Amino acid sequence: MNFGSSFGISASALTAQRLRMDVISSNIANAETTRASVVDGKAVPYRRKLVMLESARNDSFSNILNSKMNGGSEGVRVQAIVDDSSPLKPVYNPTHPDADANGYVYMPNVDITKEMVDMLSASRSYEANVTMLNASKSMVSKALEIGK
Repeated sequence: MNFGSSFGISASALTAQRLRMDVISSNIANAETTRASVVDGKAVPYRRKLVMLESARNDSFSNILNSKMNGGSEGVRVQAIVDDSSPLKPVYNPTHPDADANGYVYMPNVDITKEMVDMLSASRSYEANVTMLNASKSMVSKALEIGK
């Protein structure tokens, strides 16, 4: 295995997981934001954002295998950051400035529990990639010691 490619794979995963944590933090921070943007003169609540990841090389299996056999690098990249299409949460609060004629305020579709689970997942993935990076670094160091 090419050590350089293992560092590249780990680095791309670290970058992707850090972006996931940033987006999740933004979701948590905006969990109560009822005026995230204005569409047609009307305030629209914040919508939960999701990070879509994909392979850094979107190719056929045989091409990826041949590339790996020849020392090519692989990894992960962010395909897009998309809005969650789940419905907004109606909350009855007729005194709220953003309440409609029936007294309902539409709150963001952010579930704090779901966000915390996603944050834990991204954090664990980040830690796993740091561990892999450190293991690769240790193997390189041991290989260099053999040559002494």
